[in-house]
Order: sequence, then structure tokens, then C-alpha cells
Amino acid sequence: MWIWDGGRVCLDFTNTLRHRWRTSPQETLRDPADLALWLQRAGLLTPDVPDPGAAAVLPSGRRLRETVDRAVLAVAANRLPLSGDITLLNRSAARAPRPALQIAVTDGRLEPAGTTSIATDASAALALIAQDAVDLLLSAEIRRVRVCGADECALRFLDRSPARNRRWCSMSRCGNRTKVRLHQARARRSEHTD
Repeated sequence: MWIWDGGRVCLDFTNTLRHRWRTSPQETLRDPADLALWLQRAGLLTPDVPDPGAAAVLPSGRRLRETVDRAVLAVAANRLPLSGDITLLNRSAARAPRPALQIAVTDGRLEPAGTTSIATDASAALALIAQDAVDLLLSAEIRRVRVCGADECALRFLDRSPARNRRWCSMSRCGNRTKVRLHQARARRSEHTD
């Protein structure tokens, strides 16, 4: 049901609304259980922990998703995001749990081993998505955000290809379908000209 080809958790989250170009896009976060499951599968929410406030979080999650989408597409196109979107992202990101600093022993010395962030409720997990979006917006990677070139897709993804020319969210899904469709169209034209 969910696609994980965005390259960043905030882009995967924007991709939970499919077929944005249609009059009626396909919503994959239909109820609070869908949101909780998505957050768990994204590694942002502890599994199997009851969240009594999850029902109230769904509308704010959808609002955050659309805010991230607008802001990312604006900055990727060299425009500033809307001031309201900046405010919502900042407020949401500020609610994230403080990551737990980890340590490791390397060559007989203590050094940082990175941080881990996993939330115990959906609201805090959404804040982690907002933090990822803020990080993306401020990074050079924002110039690598793309919208899938397949006619019926429009998923967002981060182009990490060496040549920076990735066209599809997934070669195995949209890339192959597009190539097959183009090949069939060429074959039909060839049949009609023979």
C-alpha cells in the first residue's frame, strides 16, 4: 500500500497521497490506524504502544504532509515556501523528542555513535517528519528533489543518481511501465506504416 522510494522520510510521507493530479487523489492514510502503521513501518513510532490521542493526530498529519509537499516543491524550484508553511514546519519540528545520543568505543576511545529517534506517540513521530523536512529544505539535497516523470504517478523522490538524471520514482515500477508503453506505441506506429 505504501511506497518507500522517496529517499527521505519526509518525501515518503508526502507520497502517502497518491495520484495528486487527479480530481480525487488516493488517500492511503484513511484512518488513525493507517497513520500509526505507516509511522511504525517508517521506523518513527514504537510498535504496539497504544496511543489514545492518535485519532486527533490524523488531520494534523495530513496537514503536515501537504505543508511538507508545498514547501519542498517550492524550494526545489528556487522559490521560498509560504510563510504559514514555514511556521507550521518550525512548530511541528520543535515538538520532536530529543534524540538520544549514543556512544561507541573506537580504537580505545569514546566517541559519538550517532543518535536514535523513535517516538512513543504519533504526534511526536510527526514532529520527526517535520524535522527531516526542515533538514532537507536547508540542505543541498533539496535541488535533487524530483517528481516522477510517469504520466500517472507524480510521486516525489530524491535523485541520488550520479548524473542527477533520474526520471522515475522507481525504475521497476514507473520506469519499466513507461518504457513498455513507449515501445508498444512505436510498434503500433510501425505496423501502420508497413
